[in-house]
Amino acid sequence: MESIRADVALREPRGFPAIAGERKSARELLVHQLRRCADRASLSAGLRVLTQYVSASHYLLVRHDLSLNADIDFVVASDWPFDMVRSLASSIGANHVRMSEFERCCNVMQPSFSHLADDVAVPDGVSREYCAIAFNVGRVRMAFLLLFPEHIILSQSKLRDVGLLAGYLASVCCRPAMRLERESDLTDREIECLYWIAEGKTSDEIAVILGISRNTINNYIASVMRKTATKTRSEAIAWAVRSNLV
Repeated sequence: MESIRADVALREPRGFPAIAGERKSARELLVHQLRRCADRASLSAGLRVLTQYVSASHYLLVRHDLSLNADIDFVVASDWPFDMVRSLASSIGANHVRMSEFERCCNVMQPSFSHLADDVAVPDGVSREYCAIAFNVGRVRMAFLLLFPEHIILSQSKLRDVGLLAGYLASVCCRPAMRLERESDLTDREIECLYWIAEGKTSDEIAVILGISRNTINNYIASVMRKTATKTRSEAIAWAVRSNLV
């Protein structure tokens, strides 16, 4: 979608009613409607409001921590065709694994664009290019994926609004039900090792502090990196900081 990078002035979307006889900006109307959806804990309704605001045709909200599963349990809410979601599952997981923890942190709230594979069937009039906006809800990493009609001109400012407000909506509607499995697997001793690594201590120093062997410390650290899908101690520290563990 060549025109997808262009920015346009904010226009009041169809379906956003006037409030108390006043003419509100599109952003004010958006916030007003999302507040009502949040009060009712209506995630799908709020996502439809965001989809309409940015002139998208379909929305898909996913959890990255579950995207490596063979099924589609990683989907939180969606109106994408089912076959499209199934075909996209492996690429979502693969892209997440390829990124370092630092790259994941830098990618938060930044709209990125990707193309669907040629063998994926898309609805008539819908572009093969989709937008993904990653954000964090507490310790859970999520992404809001949007499909658009062909040849549409998108607003970068609206996309930034959508990323921020999708995070807000998910935090209100999803937080009680969320539990990050990899985090729940971390033991108290593993979290303790993460803390001392973040303080700049070596394995030998941590072994002295905790009164256990250096090899045991290294085993704890290796277990942390396996559970958190990180490759280095620096990435593990970044993950712990983002997760408010240290």
